[in-house]
Amino acid sequence: NSGVVSLLKPLLLDVIPTIQQNAALALGRLANSSQDLAEAMVKENIIPQLLCTLPEQNRFYKKAAAFVLRAVAKHSSQLAEAIVECGALEMLVICLEDFDPGVKEAASWALSYIARHNSELSQAVVEAGAAPLLVLCLQEPEVAVQRIAAAALSDIAKHAPELAQALVDAGAVAHLAQMILNPDAKLKRQVLSALSQTAKHSVELAELVVEAEIFPVVLTCLKHSDEYVKKNGATLIREIAKHTPELSQLVVNAGGVAAGIDCIGSSRGAVRLPAIMMLGYVAAHSDNLAMAVIVSKGIPALCACLVEEEEDHIRAAAAWALGQLGSRSAAHARAVALANVLPVLLALAGDTRVAQDLQMKATLKSILQKCTHLPALEPLLHDAPPSILKHVLGQFSKVLPHDSKARRLFVTTGALKKVQEIEAEPGSLLQEYINTINNCFPEEIVRYYSPGYSEILLERVESYQPV
Repeated sequence: NSGVVSLLKPLLLDVIPTIQQNAALALGRLANSSQDLAEAMVKENIIPQLLCTLPEQNRFYKKAAAFVLRAVAKHSSQLAEAIVECGALEMLVICLEDFDPGVKEAASWALSYIARHNSELSQAVVEAGAAPLLVLCLQEPEVAVQRIAAAALSDIAKHAPELAQALVDAGAVAHLAQMILNPDAKLKRQVLSALSQTAKHSVELAELVVEAEIFPVVLTCLKHSDEYVKKNGATLIREIAKHTPELSQLVVNAGGVAAGIDCIGSSRGAVRLPAIMMLGYVAAHSDNLAMAVIVSKGIPALCACLVEEEEDHIRAAAAWALGQLGSRSAAHARAVALANVLPVLLALAGDTRVAQDLQMKATLKSILQKCTHLPALEPLLHDAPPSILKHVLGQFSKVLPHDSKARRLFVTTGALKKVQEIEAEPGSLLQEYINTINNCFPEEIVRYYSPGYSEILLERVESYQPV
């Protein structure tokens, strides 16, 4: 409010270098603290003034100038575009070639903040020639420079396959893959993020990442003490597994499914999410892959997420993954049913406080339509709402006509009695299923279990005249 920005502007061209540096630093801190101040700096034409003498300046000024660019760019894509139009990218690329690691770090950071907004800005960063220089920064001995370079590569790769391909062409993937084993947790996070942002776009890019020999090394990340390393490691495996059955099979063969299940067991909250999704993607590809997840004890882990997690989107993801496992065949559905998942899903589907109750219902229906294990379906006869009940009865109506043992059990467990108590609209699908089930039993048995039949019998007793 006191007009400090316009007072600092001429100091950027002062004859004394320390005054120039401190003026730039002050502007950077102001811009960093508020979007309004960052916009004011663009309006005051401070950016061109900051950049005009940059190549001749010392390392302290270059670092301060890169800080200003980062502080302005972080607020919005419009501000990032404004500094790109002033020629910021060319100057930052010059800074990437500087001898001083601090200058390289500051320039990488600014480029990362520009690229993260959208694909157009990322494209501009790549076209300015930043990609190969960022890959060189990965090879610097300073961990701080490596971290920021990996973060910048991740921010560029995330927007589009063409941008990820540009980084592959610059040799980024091979260097990133070698750095997975680096002991620094913050560097690991960024490296795994950059690889997953590359692999997510297409089968070809995922295959290139796999060919860089990330397995089995990446599996160690799922046991790491740092939550973000765990999460980003699981995300990378998820982005590879989702593309094709072949890539999923490769993940299974490498031990990725077992590692993902361990990760779910040892974490809570959002860290579990990518591992949950990865199991769902693997199961979605084929019966054999889904069975591999079941054999590795994936169902109890996913069911635990349904029970333990508070966040709706995590429970919905676990339900989706269970749906992918249980809706493949009768054997798969039986495995899910035996783990006592169905009552849990039913409770969540009927809970109006659960925002994702529709996902729960859809999952439950998809598993029920394959489930022929009747003992697991029986408890649902007592609790399920009509929309779910028709799918339960539908399965009974398929199995009972061909299985005498099941028919006997159906009577002795009280299920037949329960079916007689269900009120269904005449002509509805529910009524059709009830009729099919009733036709599997002698008429007098069905009558015996019908509501009110005991009163009819008692009336006959009363009106009976002994001979």
